[in-house]
Amino acid sequence: MPSDEISAHGHPQLTVAGGAPLVWGRRTYVMGIVNLTPDSFSGDGLNGDVATAVALAQRMEMEGADIIDVGAESTRPGSAPVTEDEEIARLLPALTAICEAVSIPVSVDTYKAEVARRAIAAGAAMINDVWGTLADPDMAWVVADAGVPAILMHNRREARYDDLVPDVIVGLRRIADHARAAGILERNIILDPGIGFGKTADHNLELLRRLPELRSLEYPLLLGVSRKSTIGRVLGLPENERLEGTAAAVAMSIAGGADIVRVHDVRAMARVARMTDAIVRDWRPEGWPNR
Repeated sequence: MPSDEISAHGHPQLTVAGGAPLVWGRRTYVMGIVNLTPDSFSGDGLNGDVATAVALAQRMEMEGADIIDVGAESTRPGSAPVTEDEEIARLLPALTAICEAVSIPVSVDTYKAEVARRAIAAGAAMINDVWGTLADPDMAWVVADAGVPAILMHNRREARYDDLVPDVIVGLRRIADHARAAGILERNIILDPGIGFGKTADHNLELLRRLPELRSLEYPLLLGVSRKSTIGRVLGLPENERLEGTAAAVAMSIAGGADIVRVHDVRAMARVARMTDAIVRDWRPEGWPNR
């Protein structure tokens, strides 16, 4: 790849999602979460309520979200899986309405190939797969055929590691190689180390502390730390009181190299991201007074 297409972090510099350019390394992008599930771990599940989902997506866009991520199946520990038909029925009405109501890219959180195919046809500009396209053998092909970016997460059914960070790096590299072999373009691959997925609270804290080591992968990184149970364990607080803990984790994620942060509280976390970017990435707002 030509050097002018590589960012300072070493990964592809530009990804396009739904016509919107994502320029890696310049600033952090904020992804707002819209949960259509009835059983979200964070207590924000909308149970397929279209009007409320649209209003939430529009509010997130106004508050500074760069991407909206819509999910119709809970991925919280112990949650019951839903059928493909059930997920599609819950997802498509709200997704279609959200895509029409916002001007920013809309991502869909699913690991099922047919759900992804239907979502892309309905207007989704990205796919966010918590199993990194490995759960459904057709997922990578669907994403490759559509030519959309994909967020590919490291995940395990059991939190057992020989050496956490090297194991996660090897797992993410395997996921990226699998995606590229299926035809997903390198510039369309975004990796997620999977905070809270197949990892203990201590694992999550270690991953955040050692996040700079994941830059060796040379792909953009997404971090999802918002309201996670690790924050609750550290602070002894329920989901609806984890704003400050989330802010600290988001700031540390950005300092460690995150390119996208996936959050529930967009207004507060967009401010955290801008302030952290000003320090870490030397980002400045338009009209910055040079004095």
